[in-house]
Amino acid sequence: MSNEQQKAPGPPYVPTVALLGLTPTSTVDIPISAVLIAFFLCSAAANVTIFRRNQARAHKFIPSMVLFGFSMARTAALVLRIVWAERLTNASLAIAAMILASAGTVILFVINLILAQRVLRSLHPRFGWHQVPSITFMFLYACVVACLIMTIVPTVLTFYTLDTSVRQKARQIQLFSGTYLALLAFLPIPIVGLAAAYPKSAKPEPFGSGSLRTKIFLVLGTAALLTLGAGFRIGVNFTAPRLASNPAWYHQKACYYVFNYVLEIIVVYVYTLSRFDRRFHVPDGAKGPGDYAAGFAMQHAESQGTNEFTDSNLKHV
Repeated sequence: MSNEQQKAPGPPYVPTVALLGLTPTSTVDIPISAVLIAFFLCSAAANVTIFRRNQARAHKFIPSMVLFGFSMARTAALVLRIVWAERLTNASLAIAAMILASAGTVILFVINLILAQRVLRSLHPRFGWHQVPSITFMFLYACVVACLIMTIVPTVLTFYTLDTSVRQKARQIQLFSGTYLALLAFLPIPIVGLAAAYPKSAKPEPFGSGSLRTKIFLVLGTAALLTLGAGFRIGVNFTAPRLASNPAWYHQKACYYVFNYVLEIIVVYVYTLSRFDRRFHVPDGAKGPGDYAAGFAMQHAESQGTNEFTDSNLKHV
C-alpha cells in the first residue's frame, strides 16, 4: 500500500513547462476574463440580431452568424479559464481551456479568407472564378480541419504521457499546424494586395455596399492584426520550452490576452461596426463572372426608396 501511495499521480498530468499566459490566477485572470467575456457577449448579441434582421429581409449573410458562433466560443474559452483559475490541479480543465483558446481563432482566419476571395472575384472576375483559384481556396478550407485535428490531438496527448519522445513528436505536429494557421491568417494580405495592384482588364464588378477601396482596407487591416497574433503565438511555440517556474517575458499574461483576445475583439468589432454584412454581401447562387454585377444591380433596384443599402454613410465610404 505504501508503494502505491508513493506513485506519481496518473494522467492527465498538470503541465510543468511555462504556458503562454502562464497558469491562471483568481486575482488577475478572473477580472480580465470577465471584461473580455462582456465584449464577446455584446458582439454575439449584435451579430445574431443583425443576422435575424437581415434574414427577415431575405438578405442572407452567413458570416454574421459565424461571428456569433466565434464570440460564443471565445466566451466559453474564457469561462473555462476562470474555472481553471479556481481549480489549478484539474488537468482536464486545463486541456479544455487550452483547446478552445487555440482552436477558436481559426474561425476569423476563414472569414477573412472568404472576404478576400470575394474581393478577388470583384477585381478580377475571370481569374477569381477560374477553377484553379476556386479549388485552391477549397483546399485551404479543407486543410483547416486537418490542422485543427493536428492541434487538438497532440495537445491532449501531451497531458496523458510522460514519454519525452512522444511529447517531442506531438510538439513537431503542433508547430506544423501552427505555422500553417499563421500562413492562413497572412494569405488575405498578398491575395488582396496583388489583386488590387495587378492591372485590371475590365472595371471591377460591384458587390455589397460601400466602396471597394474600403473593403480592401478592411480585409488588409484585419488580416494584419490576425497575422500579428498568429505570428506571436507560433513564435512563442518555436522557442525552447521553459519550466513553469522560469517563464520568459512572452509567456506573461499581458502578452497572452493582448495577442489573443484583444486583437480578436478589435477585428470582430471592426467588422460588426463597419456593417460588413452589407459591405461584403454577394447574391445567392453566384457562380461566375457577371453574377456579382447582376446581383448588385438587382439589389440596388429593390432598395430604391429605402435606406437599407443606400445609406449615405455606406454608399461612398
